[in-house]
Amino acid sequence: MIKILDFWAEWCYPCKIMEPVLDEVEKELQGRLTIEKINVDENPQKSQEFGVMSIPTYVVLKDDKEVDRLIGATSADNFAKFVKKNIPQE
Repeated sequence: MIKILDFWAEWCYPCKIMEPVLDEVEKELQGRLTIEKINVDENPQKSQEFGVMSIPTYVVLKDDKEVDRLIGATSADNFAKFVKKNIPQE
């Protein structure tokens, strides 16, 4: 199973646009990934640990190691492709 770290902030408009996209992908791939939402204003240490310079930023972890990263808002199709390419095929 992979984990996606979703770095966001309450005031970030692109982050708000991506919320339903993340919800849909998480529902579609339930049991194959988890999404951890990290508010950069409330958790600056985690943001610094992952070198997050702009939001939204999505970090894909496999076995607690970063394997991919996407920065900025994108279409639902592009986000789904980004996520699916990082999930092992059954």
